[in-house]
Amino acid sequence: MSLAITQSYPANTLALEMTATIHAARAGDESAFCHLCDTYRAAAERVARHILRTEEAAADAVQDALIKVYKAIPNFEDGNFRAWLLRIVTNTCYDHLRRQKRRPAISLDALLEESYTEMPDTRSTHDPERMVLRHEQREFLRGVINELSPWHKEVVVLVDVMGYDYSEAAAMLGLPLGTVKSRLSRARANLRDRLTAANYLPGPVRH
Repeated sequence: MSLAITQSYPANTLALEMTATIHAARAGDESAFCHLCDTYRAAAERVARHILRTEEAAADAVQDALIKVYKAIPNFEDGNFRAWLLRIVTNTCYDHLRRQKRRPAISLDALLEESYTEMPDTRSTHDPERMVLRHEQREFLRGVINELSPWHKEVVVLVDVMGYDYSEAAAMLGLPLGTVKSRLSRARANLRDRLTAANYLPGPVRH
């Protein structure tokens, strides 16, 4: 038996097995889909990290992308599955970047002050209604901060609650400066959404 033939057989077998797995996932086999995720996740995360620059942002984007892949895979036509998946990951990463540009980082104090300026007849710092609102907001924020994921909560507490700057927080957490900034931006956006949903901040103006 030719050595070349015996060496090529396993590669051909793996290719056939992967094709069968893709077909099973298209038919709704969730275990097959999970196998595909495990196979291509590392490549997807490399692409996402290259675009988004932080591990956490990349992990979020990959998770969102895999949800899109799961919904779209019944319509996947035979072809290069890896390239198709990575294209979805890439597009999802750029969607994340566009959302970040539309939602600039803002401190918690600025969030609270923004809500005060939207209230009529609360210009006086001694206005009882304004003082009650400030207390309610801070209590609400304290509860929401406690509900954040640990990696978001820790940066909010260090920077926005305790007053450390980004560099100090990065050193204390043993994280790159960019990761701290990214986590804080996401955490503040989450808090802003919660404040808006609770009517402590005005919602977006729709034209």
